[in-house]
Amino acid sequence: MIAIQVARIIAHFMVFLNLTDEDLLDVDASVDAMQDLADGLESLDKPFLRELVDAFPVIALEFSGEAQELVRDIAHSFYLEEELAADDPVRLAELEALRDARD
Repeated sequence: MIAIQVARIIAHFMVFLNLTDEDLLDVDASVDAMQDLADGLESLDKPFLRELVDAFPVIALEFSGEAQELVRDIAHSFYLEEELAADDPVRLAELEALRDARD
């Protein structure tokens, strides 16, 4: 339950940073904020990070259009699956292949 709530907070923050007009939000400040968020996400304990990664596609349905896609892709954008697989070279190779095919 808490992972869903935290995912919503992160999602709204990401939508704001990514979809706010550049006239209203400085691009450099947005990038800095996303880097700070990435650092914070990477420092989460792995079981909670797993719950959080699984929550993003669930809450993405609460958004529409470009925001929905952005929320669905948060784990991908921040390499969170790779963070979860850091000690598993086979899984890391699989994720790299999936990322190459997607991008």
